[in-house]
Amino acid sequence: MEVISFLRQLSEAAGVSGYEESIRQLVIEQFAQFADEVRTDKLGNVMALKWGEGQEPHPRIMLAGHMDEIGLMVTQLKEGFLHFTTVGGIDPRVVLGQEVIVHGRRDLPGIIGSRPPHVLPSEEREKPQPVEELFIDLGLPQEEVAQWVRVGDLATIHRRFIELKNGWVAGKGFDDRAAVAAIGFCLAELARMRHQWDVYGVATVQEEVGLRGAITSTYNIMPEVGIAIDVGFGTTPGQLEGVSIKMDKGPAIAFGPNIHPQVHKGLVEAAQALEIPHQIEPIPGPTGTDAWAMQVTREGIPTGLISIPLRYMHTSVETLVIRDIERTGRLLAGFISRLDEAFREALYEQPKIGEAK
Repeated sequence: MEVISFLRQLSEAAGVSGYEESIRQLVIEQFAQFADEVRTDKLGNVMALKWGEGQEPHPRIMLAGHMDEIGLMVTQLKEGFLHFTTVGGIDPRVVLGQEVIVHGRRDLPGIIGSRPPHVLPSEEREKPQPVEELFIDLGLPQEEVAQWVRVGDLATIHRRFIELKNGWVAGKGFDDRAAVAAIGFCLAELARMRHQWDVYGVATVQEEVGLRGAITSTYNIMPEVGIAIDVGFGTTPGQLEGVSIKMDKGPAIAFGPNIHPQVHKGLVEAAQALEIPHQIEPIPGPTGTDAWAMQVTREGIPTGLISIPLRYMHTSVETLVIRDIERTGRLLAGFISRLDEAFREALYEQPKIGEAK
């Protein structure tokens, strides 16, 4: 599977939280190439199943990465301009001047503008303009705007996928479509490997507005082990050490109260055995990822978390290294190929303090 081609498709597709229809079909088509079954649930999660070998019933492992993206929603039409609010956590500092696509009765290109700094009060000129002061300009007469756009219509940032040097790429929606690409790569790797456990690769919905897809899909599948794949804060100038992970140094394997110690240990051992570059990421509280929802579903799911290093999160120029996605997919496949009954039994052993790492 060519990761860069799949990620390009995912990045340039529209799929705001709760409205993932367009990107869903791309994921289904890709996952179906390597899975034995692919289905969707009532909330819109895509669930690909690859059967394990041996005596049934097989234990189940679930991989989860969310396919939704942050976006905008029209709140008011005023004099031909569109006022809007955000869907998910958009950084207002980077919104002004963006190109957008308004998904109305037909898709319409627009730009996000505001009053020029020359007419702002002096105390406001050096501050980011709040979202309430911004608007979308479609370059259309007021009557045409009213014809094509309604309150509640969505808008997404218009950004082409960019290939930088040495396998680095930039674009929108890498949070968390990079993880969806990693799951696809894992399924492709498993197609040429043997594994005992059934594998569910899930592209979840509505993570950016409350981890909702992970809640329902985990409840449905009820896996013995769940692993969330998300992105982590890649190191940038001025960022505090200890809250970031290094770019092009492999995925970060998390540990902390959201993470089952045996799952963490198994992922680290798999990475070491396969000589896959990796990092260790301590997270002392809620991870803010699908892992948090997976862990507390039903009577509780032993959960792990892998983070792909990413710069400029929640902007339209999120940046990562393709190699880190491929390393994540290989790590997942290698970990899954090692799962057996002994590992399953070890999930119920309580380690002593210090043994988790």
